[in-house]
Amino acid sequence: MVGCLTMLVILFVVSFVCIAPILVTYNGLQVMDERCNESWAEIDNQLERKDKLIPNLVATVKGYAKHESKVMEDIATARSQLLNAKTAGEKYEANDGLSKALGRLMMLTENYPDLKADKQFIQLQDQLEGCENRITVARMDYNKTAKILNTKIRTFPTSLIVGIAKVEKRQYFEASDKVRQNSVSVSFE
Repeated sequence: MVGCLTMLVILFVVSFVCIAPILVTYNGLQVMDERCNESWAEIDNQLERKDKLIPNLVATVKGYAKHESKVMEDIATARSQLLNAKTAGEKYEANDGLSKALGRLMMLTENYPDLKADKQFIQLQDQLEGCENRITVARMDYNKTAKILNTKIRTFPTSLIVGIAKVEKRQYFEASDKVRQNSVSVSFE
């Protein structure tokens, strides 16, 4: 009887020693996956914040620049593309397009001194700039959490458990080829 009990205790301890690392690794993957989800949600949160600022900015500029409809149409198109983007690459490219369209809108202000002095416009411009900074920080945070998760997924012995944990490698939020090709060169010759 004592021998059987000792054997059961040994079997339990050996089982625990073998299963515990698997459970810890599985739970660790789940935590990292949720951190990536949280970081991705923050990018969406900041893009949504930016999206909500744009109609007010456009309305303010429209009051001064009624004949500048092409720029307004470009902003509406870019904004729609951002709202419909699904992947990190699509969101990056759409946000870049929207930022360029907004840049053209800001260039219009040079033609309208009263607009540049408008308090609401100045406030919206500052909020938009702050929003762009938050988006950049959110992207960096997401890429950091994705890097941690992706590294963990690719390393042994975690790579053996990934299928059970149903955690997938994350795509980094990076510039698209189109955005990379549009780099500006400055020459003082």
